[in-house]
Amino acid sequence: ACAVEFDNQHCGIYAGDWDSYKVFADVFDPLIQEYHGIAADAVHTSDMDVGKIQGNIDPTAPVHSTRIRVGRSIDGFGLSPGITKDQRVGVEKLMSKAFANLTGDLAGSYYPLTGMNEQVRQQLVDDHFLFVSGDPNLKVAGMERDWPEGRGIFHNKDKTFLTWVNE
Repeated sequence: ACAVEFDNQHCGIYAGDWDSYKVFADVFDPLIQEYHGIAADAVHTSDMDVGKIQGNIDPTAPVHSTRIRVGRSIDGFGLSPGITKDQRVGVEKLMSKAFANLTGDLAGSYYPLTGMNEQVRQQLVDDHFLFVSGDPNLKVAGMERDWPEGRGIFHNKDKTFLTWVNE
């Protein structure tokens, strides 16, 4: 999907699924390389060993919060522009089940947007946690289809760990 209706962005292209990156590599690869400042022969590696993370944050720095944003890619499910309603609901069910397995300081609650209690919704808005519909880029790319179906937010009891589902 392309979001070309707006002149206030540097890139307006979205992959609908994993295959898009291969089929349209001539378009995606140069954009990804330029955006991330990587060479054409760069290779992505995943290493989930937390023991290898080396922090460099000054403990005296006045950091109040940090946001780390990642996009998901779950095998068998389309990406945001190409996901079907059934797939989106499937991702929500999968994530809800995963959240139920979190323990300790990560344990918390999942709040689906569909049928959300107004008091809960307002608290999430007041906490600045809730994402809302209306981003013009997401709309033209088809990423807000079936709003709010299959979308929600999880946070732990202390509200220090949050995950949006199908933003």
